[in-house]
Amino acid sequence: TGEKLVDEGIRNVGLLGTNFTMEKAFYKGRLLEKYGIETVVPPKEDRDLIHKIIYDELCCGVIKQSSQDYYLEVIKKLKGVGAEGIILGCTEIGMLIQAENTISPMYDTTKIHAEQAVNFALE
Repeated sequence: TGEKLVDEGIRNVGLLGTNFTMEKAFYKGRLLEKYGIETVVPPKEDRDLIHKIIYDELCCGVIKQSSQDYYLEVIKKLKGVGAEGIILGCTEIGMLIQAENTISPMYDTTKIHAEQAVNFALE
């Protein structure tokens, strides 16, 4: 994900995922230390609802328009504080949000990792 962000000139990125992914340093720290990319996350109340939607809806295969609308609003807020793109840092978020839903570049880690695995296998 970091390599793709660098390739596309992204220096400040929003991160969506579970609370663990958004709050712990393992993802944000690696992007900063290895790639020089600053990461912004939503405020606590938004993180909690994002997390709840992942576990209570998406993990159960439930897709709600209201949840998609909420995620898109959070993405607008992240863009408003400087995010040049958004990392979909949880496997299930791609079921709810796709690139065509927003003008912000989306970086779906599931897709990125799958593409890298194929490239690695073909080398």
